[in-house]
Amino acid sequence: MIQQTAMVRAKINGTPVEVPEGASILDAARKSGVRIPTLCQHPDLLPTAACGLCIVKIAGENRMPRACATALRDGMEITTHDGELTQIRRMVLELILSTHPNACLTCGRNGNCELQTLVGEFGVRDDRLEKHVRDVPPDCSNGSITIDFSKCINCGRCVYVCQEIQNVWALSILNRGIHTRMAPAGDISLADSPCIKCGQCAAHCPTGAIIEHDETAAVWDALRDPDMFCSVQIAPSVRVALGEEFGYPPGTNLTRRIYAILRRLGFQAVFDTNFSADLTIMEEASEFVERFAHGKGPLPLITSCCPAWTDYMEKYHQDFIPNFSTAKSPQQMLGVMAKTYYSEKMGIDPARHYQVSIMPCTAKKYELERTDEMFASGHQDVDVTLTTRELARFIKQSGLVFREMPEEDADSLLGEYTGSGTIFGTTGGVMEAALRTAYYLVTGENLPPDGLEIMPVRGLEGVKEAEMDIRGATIRVAVAHGMANVDKVLDKVRQARERGEESPYHFIEVMACPGGCIGGGGQPYGISNEVRRKRMEGLYQDDHDRALRCSHENPSIKQIYNEFLGAPLSEKSEKLLHTRYKPRRSYLR
Repeated sequence: MIQQTAMVRAKINGTPVEVPEGASILDAARKSGVRIPTLCQHPDLLPTAACGLCIVKIAGENRMPRACATALRDGMEITTHDGELTQIRRMVLELILSTHPNACLTCGRNGNCELQTLVGEFGVRDDRLEKHVRDVPPDCSNGSITIDFSKCINCGRCVYVCQEIQNVWALSILNRGIHTRMAPAGDISLADSPCIKCGQCAAHCPTGAIIEHDETAAVWDALRDPDMFCSVQIAPSVRVALGEEFGYPPGTNLTRRIYAILRRLGFQAVFDTNFSADLTIMEEASEFVERFAHGKGPLPLITSCCPAWTDYMEKYHQDFIPNFSTAKSPQQMLGVMAKTYYSEKMGIDPARHYQVSIMPCTAKKYELERTDEMFASGHQDVDVTLTTRELARFIKQSGLVFREMPEEDADSLLGEYTGSGTIFGTTGGVMEAALRTAYYLVTGENLPPDGLEIMPVRGLEGVKEAEMDIRGATIRVAVAHGMANVDKVLDKVRQARERGEESPYHFIEVMACPGGCIGGGGQPYGISNEVRRKRMEGLYQDDHDRALRCSHENPSIKQIYNEFLGAPLSEKSEKLLHTRYKPRRSYLR
């Protein structure tokens, strides 16, 4: 018998509304088409009621509760907007501005700042209150994200996502009252904190207090240098998110239009990271088969494509280093192939080959110099990483009209990809792609068409589990996204070890950001599960529409092994496409 959800009925500004029991006044107002202003609330986070903007009136009550943290009750009659509420909200904004610098023109969030938007809507034109702006220098220490403490409004979003969703605890709230402020834990530099550079703090910040480290100027310099050969790669999830910066709905796949505009920006070769995602699968699936079928290495095998997860693992889960796949991420595989295989075939000096990657992730900036293996070509394999947001600004700086671009193809040597390559951009995608190829490597046959879509690993549930039968052998897998969920999975493996039992999983996929790369810390602002689902749908549709859907079917992948690498896990593949891990400074929590 299905239990019915209890419903609550009330009136908002005289209009009847019905919502499930437990819904907040803010949720109910949105359902009835009313927008209550807020700066601290975010759909990913529990309410903190920190900003005080969402106050409302309830008939028969003298208090003005905060709508984000107040549950709707039967019979309530709520007023969300009137002259008094508007005046109070304007005063709250003036109080926030009294501790905020007047630096909008030079701020990384100018034109896309929630505070700036509300100040404009409420017509705050004068600084009526005395200014008390913190004179604290920005923290640019970790090279991936930058904190400008003077722009923090103490909404608490960054701290909540860092502590509760990511379980990293790099950020905290210090002091009390008017001295309250956000800072790296222990009031140390971000570089010395437990920060894993995932950028979820920046993705959830409503102002310019936390932004990605901008490197667009370096790319412009390279494109202007006549001695440089500039190439570029785009990550799987960028193609279904970039359009949001130009008015397209989330999930719109603009792959071929992105290729076109990158050429017009001056890049002499346009590659696709989906190609190297297929290459990653060839190495990682082969590695899994070696461990699972031939006992050559410990299980479970854990994926390694996410540099934020790699950093987290080396700090907090050092006992799992032997379980980590040594296959590099698609970004790094594309970089080394561009500066070896492609440069060799095209007669380009690798020393003047400048490789740019467009990634959804701020941690990809950190990955470029993470270990010596990131210089496997004899040079830095990828020179600069721009986030999706940086690429959008880059395009706008160029004067090119994105919507007027034609559709073009990537350069064929490192641009052809299968459906497996494109689903790398979402949680569960790496696992699904790897299982498709692992099945082939064991059986010599592809999964049947109706078995290619491995539904249990899809979706936004924090931890997903599945089983696959390959000729009588059962493969048990787990998929986790959002770092707090990863700990739950690894704890199950540790507990089995302590009991002397077999691991509950043979293969584990991890992505640091909720939703995977589609929800990366460098993606367009305004993230929510609704946006994640639409971006996810765009990638799965691309997979569904591809003529080839398994990495081992990619003709360009076959060519690169035949002409250059030899075979997956060969000596040359190990040298160019694999990395190693080492324990890093750990933090007690």
